[in-house]
Amino acid sequence: MRRMIRLMLVAGSIAIDCRAQLPDGAGKAIVQKACGTCHAAEIVMGRAMSKEQWNTVVADMVTKGAKIADADFPQIVDYLAVNIGPQAAGGGRGRGGRPAGGGAGPSDMHVVNAAAADRGRTVYIAQCVTCHGPTARGAGDGVPESQKGPDLVRSLTVLHDRYGNTVGPYLRKGHPMQSGRASASLTTEEVADLSHFLHQKLNDTLRSGPYSKVLNVLTGDPAAGAAYFNGAGKCSGCHSPTGDLAGIAKKFDPPTLQQQFVFPQGRGGRGGRGQVSTAKPVTVTVTPASGAAVSGVLIALDDFNVSLRDSSGDYKSWKRTPGLKVEKHDPFQGHIELLDQYTDKNIHDVVAYLETLK
Repeated sequence: MRRMIRLMLVAGSIAIDCRAQLPDGAGKAIVQKACGTCHAAEIVMGRAMSKEQWNTVVADMVTKGAKIADADFPQIVDYLAVNIGPQAAGGGRGRGGRPAGGGAGPSDMHVVNAAAADRGRTVYIAQCVTCHGPTARGAGDGVPESQKGPDLVRSLTVLHDRYGNTVGPYLRKGHPMQSGRASASLTTEEVADLSHFLHQKLNDTLRSGPYSKVLNVLTGDPAAGAAYFNGAGKCSGCHSPTGDLAGIAKKFDPPTLQQQFVFPQGRGGRGGRGQVSTAKPVTVTVTPASGAAVSGVLIALDDFNVSLRDSSGDYKSWKRTPGLKVEKHDPFQGHIELLDQYTDKNIHDVVAYLETLK
């Protein structure tokens, strides 16, 4: 029995010693303190994402109650992007063509490596473009029906693929290529690069444009924007061009300014964390029919339940009953109400005005 216990202890120590560790780098200690309480290193390292994607993830953590100081936020995002991003280790590949520093799993999104996609474009042009077209959506007019390949962007083989794990086996079974070369002869690296290129085309399609570039949003009238800001929009009630918005145009490009104005605090995608005003989470005060009121950061609120995390970090929840009073405090309520009020012209005018605050 003692021998068995010793073996279990040794095995346990080995398991502990072999646990995944965050890579060394500037900001590691801050990340461990902010994220390590809830997330194991394996969870973090399995999500190789771009800086913008990490920015959104960390911002979402803040809105859900993570205690991250404003000064620590950019250091956390920078650490994750540099050490657990698609460009980690010099933009090289990890095992199976995955971005170094991350892995793929059933729930993981394929993170496109731009350098690999460029190499994959070369493979695609040499072997696939005649049948599948320049955007991988199928060949156009002028190509014989016998050479018209399917739309690869809608292909289940491509949609399910992660770094070549379904495209590779499909090609190894044999598929005609325009050079006459056997598809099974493509190297693992060529398949991985081709996978990155195809997912890049998929992303281009999902983003409703062939190049995923943001259009010019500086089409408004700055004077009209200033008038709306100080008048009908009531923006000046919370913001000041010489206070919290001073130099805002130096911090953000016009598309990000527009996103932060319309959807602050990461409400809607691009730009992630709200920076137009002091980042504050949505809070709620719950008062039971009998008992003291409890306040904290809102976790969830619907017709049946409400939950929060109080100042001590404790999770609390209640069933919503007629005697339960719930008061929601959203620091961005004014922006939410504006969604039903301002026009496209108002938005572009305000963005044009904000662009003058350098």
